[in-house]
Amino acid sequence: MEPDLFTAAAEDRQEKDPAGSPLAVRMRPRTLDEVVGQQHLLKPGSPLRRLVGEGNGGPAGPSSVFLWGPPGIGKTTLAYVVSQATNKRFVELSAITAGVKEVRAVIDGARRASGGFGKETVLFLDEIHRFSKAQQDSLLPAVENRWVTLIAATTENPYFSVISPLLSRSLLLTLEPLTDDDLRGLLRRALTDPRGLDGAVTLPEDTEAHLLRIAGGDARRALTALEAGAGSALAKGEKEITLRTLEESVDRAAVKYDRDGDQHYDVASALIKSIRGSDVDAALHYLARMIEAGEDPRFIARRLMISASEDIGLADPSALQTAVAAAQAVALIGFPEARITLSQATIALALAPKSNAAYLAIDAALADVRAGNAGAVPPHLRDSHYQGAQKLGHGQGYQYPHDLPGGIAAQQYAPDEVQGKRYYSPTRHGAEARYAEVAERVRARLRGADGEGAGA
Repeated sequence: MEPDLFTAAAEDRQEKDPAGSPLAVRMRPRTLDEVVGQQHLLKPGSPLRRLVGEGNGGPAGPSSVFLWGPPGIGKTTLAYVVSQATNKRFVELSAITAGVKEVRAVIDGARRASGGFGKETVLFLDEIHRFSKAQQDSLLPAVENRWVTLIAATTENPYFSVISPLLSRSLLLTLEPLTDDDLRGLLRRALTDPRGLDGAVTLPEDTEAHLLRIAGGDARRALTALEAGAGSALAKGEKEITLRTLEESVDRAAVKYDRDGDQHYDVASALIKSIRGSDVDAALHYLARMIEAGEDPRFIARRLMISASEDIGLADPSALQTAVAAAQAVALIGFPEARITLSQATIALALAPKSNAAYLAIDAALADVRAGNAGAVPPHLRDSHYQGAQKLGHGQGYQYPHDLPGGIAAQQYAPDEVQGKRYYSPTRHGAEARYAEVAERVRARLRGADGEGAGA
């Protein structure tokens, strides 16, 4: 049996008994105008509009489209809308479970449908990045000959995960994460729309805020949670989905956390202070609260990078590398997987030896500069690469450290006003103990304290 027959049968059941379908299915957009978010793709004359035949000239463009973005933001929905708008058969496959055999069966069915009934097919292939190169190669004839309109979805960068011949023949559309405003509009539409809850219940502001937090930018998750909360409320004879009812129905307690208020700063402060205090378990607790409350993972990553320099510094120089790598990874993968990366970085920072010497050093130097202690640069350190510099005495007497044994020249580097001032006072914690020893030896050599002078 062809895979598309299953899809057709399911859609037929949903049309006959829409009330029996999940809320997320019932609220699936029927036109591009009903799509939530992705306004950058839905402007008049956009490639997506042209693909469904809007604008001058009717349907146009490539027969293959790649939708790239995080889960739950409407990739399947867009594919379905394209099939509905163009009156084409809609066949959905997942690269997780389907192989070349299933793909070829769909393509053969599409060719028969096109030849026998004049009905074209939209093949929606989810998670295409999971297909091997050979499996992706099997799609090329269908794309080149326009036997199907291929709409492929991926959560990974297609330039790394999709073969070049297939990608070069396709239109790549990047989908953006849904905002809270996008999801809020979707929830309110679902509450009143006859296809949805049709006004059966209301959603107070605090319950709506919690729903947005637990949705994490995922439209399906938001509608599923709303449906669960509505079912629980109606079962208790209530017309309002209270916060307690929603918590009970989705089994996730509301985190008291306002991303724009005191809790935002209090919990972030507690996270950093727990890392500074080396309490790894407390740090993970506050990290979990921020994640559960829907905090922007990039904000958390930025705080960790600051902590790596402010509280750890040279006691463990790799801490900053870890934090920066975590920030880069978070930007690439997003939630929910980013929680693992943030956890790794938080644990590493909490258990690292601590030093605020770098933080204190720059603030001490800044204090002197702001107080006016910023004297003239010593003449031998001034730029000597321009005409006339020699007449001014610039660069004269400068000793090139690389020409000397040990690579250190005992000469004055700081202005007279701060000569001999110590800003950096290293701790003896972790790797900084070595930096402390080196700093003392170098300072002694710079003063010529060992009696060997400039050639030391």
